[in-house]
Amino acid sequence: MARAQEQIRIFLIRRRWWTAALCLVLSAAIFYLVNYPAAVGASATARQLPIYCVQRDQKLISISFDAAWGNEDTQTLIDILGQYDVPATFFVVGEWVDKYPESVLALHQAGHEIMNHSNTHAHYPQLSADQVVADLNACNDKIEAVTGVRPTLVRLPYGDYDDNSISAVRSIGMEPIQWDVDSLDWKDLSAQEITRRVTGKVGPGSIVLFHNAALHTPEALPTILQTLLQEGYTFVPISQLLLTGEYTIDHTGRQCPA
Repeated sequence: MARAQEQIRIFLIRRRWWTAALCLVLSAAIFYLVNYPAAVGASATARQLPIYCVQRDQKLISISFDAAWGNEDTQTLIDILGQYDVPATFFVVGEWVDKYPESVLALHQAGHEIMNHSNTHAHYPQLSADQVVADLNACNDKIEAVTGVRPTLVRLPYGDYDDNSISAVRSIGMEPIQWDVDSLDWKDLSAQEITRRVTGKVGPGSIVLFHNAALHTPEALPTILQTLLQEGYTFVPISQLLLTGEYTIDHTGRQCPA
């Protein structure tokens, strides 16, 4: 009798264990089924990124200058770039065009491309899509009025962006451009420090960021250009550095062939 009772007790314990295990499995399955669509949606939604650099086998490189305030060094930069026969891309703010149309024209006539850096240097993530588009077009109109060429590229003010602003830029056929080599010239670094930063970080397909009114950029620029030319780099405007046809942009912002 005692043996039969013990067997019944063991059976009941095992049945409880299997029941608990089955409940856990069913709970996990229900959780997965309920949350699976959300998980798929999250993984399928990729963050919108601008182009930071380009995958290039050739030693092509682009240098760029942001022009938002000040104009005292613009002609000096034109002269230095002309001395080394280097074309550059200048991203200019619409309000800067208003103040210095003669400099915009001089840059254009010297063979440099003039692109958009917003109209008022606002933080685009704080604007609606319609406001971003209106701001871009206002700057484009001003540049086109001076140069006869409508910009196709934009550098977002402060390098600040979100999915909404990137989508707004691309909705009007423009491409947002960042950089992978920052000279940090706006911090008033010495010419030697600027030179070390740039020449030590560039690679094929790099986009370098300078500013037209930084304190030591005119002093650093000749050495940077000489060094990179001696290393076999060819300078092209950013529009010529970018890939055409099918491409992807990886998680680092590198534009790659599809």
